[in-house]
Amino acid sequence: MGKRRRVTEQRRTNPAVIGGVIAVVAVGGAGFGAYALWGGGPAADDGKGTQSAPRPQHSVKTGPLTAAEVRTTTERFLTAWQQGRPAEAAAATNDSAAATALLTGYTRDAHLEQVTLTAGTGTGGKVPFSVRATVAYKGLTKPLAYDSALTIVRRATDGKPVVDWHASVVHPDLKDGDTLVTGASGTPPVKALDRDGDELTTADYPSLGTVLDGLREKYGKTAGGKAGVELRVIRGKASQKAELSDKTLVELSKGTPGTVRTTLSPTLQAVAEKQVAKSKRASVVVVRPSTGEILAVANTDHGFNTALQGSLAPGSTMKVITSSLLIDKHLASADKQHPCPKTFTYGGWKFHNDKDFEIKNGTFKASFARSCNTAFISQAGKLENADLTRQAQQVFGLSMNNWAIGVPSFDGAVPVQSAAQMAASLIGQGGVRMNPLNMASVAATVRTGSFHQPYLVSPKTDGRTLATASRTLSASTLSQLRELMKFTADYGTAAEAMSGLGPDYGAKTGSAEVDSQKKPNGWFTAYRGDLAAAGVVQQGGHGGDTAGPIVATLLRTGS
Repeated sequence: MGKRRRVTEQRRTNPAVIGGVIAVVAVGGAGFGAYALWGGGPAADDGKGTQSAPRPQHSVKTGPLTAAEVRTTTERFLTAWQQGRPAEAAAATNDSAAATALLTGYTRDAHLEQVTLTAGTGTGGKVPFSVRATVAYKGLTKPLAYDSALTIVRRATDGKPVVDWHASVVHPDLKDGDTLVTGASGTPPVKALDRDGDELTTADYPSLGTVLDGLREKYGKTAGGKAGVELRVIRGKASQKAELSDKTLVELSKGTPGTVRTTLSPTLQAVAEKQVAKSKRASVVVVRPSTGEILAVANTDHGFNTALQGSLAPGSTMKVITSSLLIDKHLASADKQHPCPKTFTYGGWKFHNDKDFEIKNGTFKASFARSCNTAFISQAGKLENADLTRQAQQVFGLSMNNWAIGVPSFDGAVPVQSAAQMAASLIGQGGVRMNPLNMASVAATVRTGSFHQPYLVSPKTDGRTLATASRTLSASTLSQLRELMKFTADYGTAAEAMSGLGPDYGAKTGSAEVDSQKKPNGWFTAYRGDLAAAGVVQQGGHGGDTAGPIVATLLRTGS
């Protein structure tokens, strides 16, 4: 998406006031004494004679941490943790209550013994360290080894260097509120199979860790398996709200897995893994438009499944949905003249095209193919605030929180907004949020003419009901929408990536601005034959250059 400007919000903050009694603590032998610096003495006790001295000013130490402060605080924390003194270790953090609970559970609930913590070479206040321990439970033992990191900061109240506490300090797979527990897993393991009946493993497909965890959580108790003994990450409320699944870290005794067949294609999954590995933060999904089957899902980051659960502004790929709305309402037509000025102001925001380009006397098809923002913003005043939301829900099956794909997923969000935010939503900014699964489904809906909810496990497996859309596009709107996407693949911003894949195809690129990012997120959604795919490369720049080659390679592979 191009640039946009808005009035900067000014914030007023009140200065912090620190007060309290200042004391000197003398430590010696087995006890300590505290001596007040003002008042006191016999005269003061009986209310006679002397006046208390003025309170000395308490200075909070500021400025960069010294190497000695980082080293000393790190040693204090790691030594106490290693020696099984959780309260002492927690006292070296800025959240002693949370730290005490998790560090106590490290021994009591996770049954971790013989802990060895080794600090590495830090940078600034961040210090990496390695963990070696033994999981011991009812006569079963297994080694555990992993790397983590901590960050030393100054405590706000007194400037003292402390460990900035987060659960991830204890283990990188932990989110705040999560716990570590060793015992009978409760949920039996599952053996996930691809569509051909072969086992899916993270050794072959590294991106599938979160998918396999989700399959176990959903089907473990019904797939016919028997639970084993494991060290697991048990998700807290915040992680559950984010639909993160419990995760196995160490298996002390194997359970008997049940089997769950998925719709994943081993060929496409393997290619997807290789494609996302070429970028720092890429995600992609491939679906079969005629059925909704998910054929591949991959992420560079294996810790969170952005492809299925991400919530990101989709940028100009949202113009596929917006175009269907404008054509439905006779506000645009593929081959009719349509405005594309350099800028357009709506709701107090001045919206720009990329590098402020304009198309004089051009068609709507030309504006779509070149991703002209103002061609869409200029129509905002002719729409009701809820129009885009209704179109996304009723035609594309999005933003109703009712998809049931077989593992946790986010179904997109197109909230009702007004003024500038409503206008921004038309070009995939504002409050609109999507992920590659959602946008692959959008391309699939255009390809077939009707919404088929994507799924990773057949609904026949557990009898669940798939989401539906309440209506389809008219024949005229659908025909024009396909024409727009084909023209973009032939001659527009998607042409380079889609070269050689025609003629039965269509595509749309997108670039979504994100606050604090130097580069926008690059998006690409497309279909070819009975395949549809979408991808995002976070902080990648233009979607045609970043996500486009990933999606095009998968469409080419699946032909």
